[in-house]
Amino acid sequence: MPVLLQVDFPFAGPWGDGMTEALRGLAESIAGEPGLIWKIWTENPTTAEAGGIYLFTDRASAEAYLTMHTARLTDFGVPKVNGKIFDVNPTLSAIDRAPL
Repeated sequence: MPVLLQVDFPFAGPWGDGMTEALRGLAESIAGEPGLIWKIWTENPTTAEAGGIYLFTDRASAEAYLTMHTARLTDFGVPKVNGKIFDVNPTLSAIDRAPL
């Protein structure tokens, strides 16, 4: 059963196109993570937060990724990483056009 991972953390920028340019290599690396189906990158310059919403094939893959990504962000100097894993209800999600 697919699981959703929600991650957010304080981020000072860059935003928009600058973020795309600066983090393209990271995005390409994330694309190869085991069990990853997709990621939506999130950014909010007003609250100085960034992160992502991820869909993984299984809980073990999401948990492994969250552990690794938290360590990576900490190494980047991020002071606090919030991560939550949720089971997905595929039937209700399909009604609302979720890309499962």
